[in-house]
This record gives sequence, C-alpha cells and structure tokens, in this order.
Amino acid sequence: MSPGSPHRVVEIKTIDGTDISGWLYEVPGPSPAIIMSHGFNCVKEMALPEVAELFHKLGYNVLLYDARRVGKSGGQPRNLIEPLQFAEDLSDVYTYVTRLSSVDSNSIILWGLSFGSVVSACCAAVDHRCKAVIMVCPLFSYVQPEREEQAFAQLIKDRISQLRGNEPYSLQPFTPDGNNPIGMAGAEGPGGLEAYNFMQLAAEKGAEGFRDRIALQTYQKLAMFRPKEYLDMIRAPVMTVIPELDDISSPQEQAESVARIKAPSTVYWAKGKGHLNVVTGEEMPQLVEDMDKFIKDVLNGAGP
Repeated sequence: MSPGSPHRVVEIKTIDGTDISGWLYEVPGPSPAIIMSHGFNCVKEMALPEVAELFHKLGYNVLLYDARRVGKSGGQPRNLIEPLQFAEDLSDVYTYVTRLSSVDSNSIILWGLSFGSVVSACCAAVDHRCKAVIMVCPLFSYVQPEREEQAFAQLIKDRISQLRGNEPYSLQPFTPDGNNPIGMAGAEGPGGLEAYNFMQLAAEKGAEGFRDRIALQTYQKLAMFRPKEYLDMIRAPVMTVIPELDDISSPQEQAESVARIKAPSTVYWAKGKGHLNVVTGEEMPQLVEDMDKFIKDVLNGAGP
C-alpha cells in the first residue's frame, strides 16, 4: 500500500490458476463487503475508486478488481472479453473475499457497472452465496441483427488466420465516430461517441494496464451471451440503477429486462444522468447513500 492510500494491492487465484489483480479497502471486522466489477474493457481505476472510497467510509470492505485478460490481471489473449468466464472468475473472487478476517462472509454484495452489472448478475444466478446484487446501468444487448452477417464473417476469417499461426486480430472497441462492427452500446450515435471519448480519456490519463483495444473474438463471446436469460435465476435481492438519459444502454430495455427478476427487486431512476456519468458528480454521494440503505435493509432482513 502506498503512503496515504486507503487500499492495498491483492492477487487472487481463479480455479484455473489465473491471477486476478485487485485493490482491497479494509475496515475493522468482521464487516460487510462489496465486490465491484468494472465496465466493458475497462480497468478498476476507471470510475470505481471514488465510489469505493465512499462505501469504505460507510464501513464496508470493498474489493475492486481487473477482469481476466485486462489491466493488471493475467490471462491470454489480452483483452479478449468473455462475460461468462468473467462471471465464473467472480465466484473465485467471492471465495477469496469470504476468507478475509475483516469480512463477514454472510454479508457480501456484488456491485457492477455497465457490462460489470451483467457479469455480476450472471454470477449471482448460479452462485447463490451473495447477499444482494447492485446493477448500475446494466448493458444487456450486444450484436445488432443487421450487423450479424458481416461481423460473423470477420470472426471466422480471424479464426482461420489464427489457425495458420497468425496473432489474434484486435481493434478499438469504438472508432472516432462511435462505431463498432456489431453495433453495440449506441454505436454510430451519441452513446458510441460518449464511449469513444471515455476510452480516449482513460488512455490519456494513463489508467494502469488499460488498452484501447479488444480481441476481435470478443464478438463471438458476446454473440453467444444472453444475460437476460439468467435474471430469473438470481435468488438475492437486486437493486438496479437506471440512468434516465442513457444513450449506451436503453433505459426502456434496462427496465423491461430487470422486470424478469423473480427475487425481491427495486429500480432506482437516476434523473438527468447518462451511462458514463451516473456514478460521478455532486449527486453521487446521495446515490451511494441510497445504495447503502438498500444494503442495510437487506442485511437487517427488511428487504428492498
């Protein structure tokens, strides 16, 4: 831990031996813990530390981590984004947290932002140990139907190329005009431009381990990913934060999707907020307070 830093660096082994790098904020325990999962091709330093520090001040242990193959975590090929593998890894991260002396192992919450929301939800669908799930601006849809034929042809071409001994093809998640081959996340519109600018800002700030590239085969993993189908398998109470002005993940789709949840569920509408500023700004402390109330109600048996 660096002087004055509220966290320390930890390394977590997954079931297959991959190293997951994290930041751990600890409080005297045993106390509740929150595991925070980042957005698509992001790293733990992007948007999450400020939220983590607020939770930490409220008395929670907090773990931020880089997903497999991104940031400081291990795994090859780099920046191959594989949501179901990430959900499995999250169970191993969860097990690590249960073993910390500062943590009440019966009071652990999964918290995710954007893509990390649906990773957390898919983990909770199978791993029923978590006490609650908080999804912030979940991203449910990826490959747009009109993009399938051309995108899938690119995927197969890359697979054939790799079998010939070539390196995996990689590309920017968003081009300067906010586009991508599968049309995900508001491509070619305000959302895609917002995402491109967010990635450029991260690169300029030098977020540790961040690469503004993804492996092309990410799109095959996303094409086969159906996160909505797992929502009714969640047993823990769920809080979903939906930004009113989200141009990356449709607010309507978010609301319709979480209506599938059979567990106790509550929706928090973030008025005047978009996808990438929902956990920033002067309203952020109030949002964290509302999340804290949700968690405490769950831990005290009051429910959402």
